[in-house]
Amino acid sequence: MNMLFPQIVAGLSNGSILLLAALGLSLTFGQMGVINNAHGEFMMAGAYTAYVMSSLIGGNAASLALALVVGFVVAGLLGLLLDVLLLERMRTRPLDTLLVTFGVSLVLQQIARDIFGSTGVYAQAPEALTKPVTIFGYSFPAARLFIFILAIVCVAALYAVLKLTPLGRQIRATSENRDLAEVSGISTKAVDHVTFFIGSGIAGVAGVALSLLNSISYNFGTSFIVQAFLVVVAGGVGQLKGAVIASFVLGLCQSAVELPTSSSIAQMSVFLIVVIFLQFRPQGLVAIRSRNLA
Repeated sequence: MNMLFPQIVAGLSNGSILLLAALGLSLTFGQMGVINNAHGEFMMAGAYTAYVMSSLIGGNAASLALALVVGFVVAGLLGLLLDVLLLERMRTRPLDTLLVTFGVSLVLQQIARDIFGSTGVYAQAPEALTKPVTIFGYSFPAARLFIFILAIVCVAALYAVLKLTPLGRQIRATSENRDLAEVSGISTKAVDHVTFFIGSGIAGVAGVALSLLNSISYNFGTSFIVQAFLVVVAGGVGQLKGAVIASFVLGLCQSAVELPTSSSIAQMSVFLIVVIFLQFRPQGLVAIRSRNLA
């Protein structure tokens, strides 16, 4: 138990990081079929927002709270701009979005490098998040506990929007049958714009949170984008429940492998686990149920 409990907590912590990174991507990829390689750069925008806010206000709770709000808006607006200017013209060419968003990611990285430089910077965390937290006699970083709570809050908020609001019903209708949604009077173009804004905004929130653990540089998002796609594919494209389950399962697997080996081997093992799993269940953990009319 002395080794098991800390590893479970570490696995849940890794899972919450994966969940934050993949949550917005699951929303946009699931509904719009957009392979958004610039998702990591939206996270980078949120991380740099945290750095700017902590530099202006200082490392306190107010700075972090403001960074979460501003990071959501900044990343959301970047996503909205990308959708309006480029992706809207490629609705029927999903593979082209792979190349376009890859180019956009390179442009955003260069802009960040020109503004903030090539060396890494650090956002000042509130003092309360720099101290360890004792859970059942074990000490854990308070920042990781905060990220875990934030991930749960984001999932709950997104679930409430999707299930309890008219916007959520329009998003689900567009995701399940775009043509039927259009003939029912739903403006799928407007729904796509709002969805991309929300999904990109969540990426900004993830960037703010993850800036508490990592240095911030122009390639900040590249270390998370591959794992985010793994979570989305393994959980089931566009399935919020699947993304949550896949995040924590992969986080626990990564923590278990990392203990006797290293971080790089653990990440490679998680990748192999997903590849093997998809050979047996290519639709992911959770798939959309449909009637067989044959």
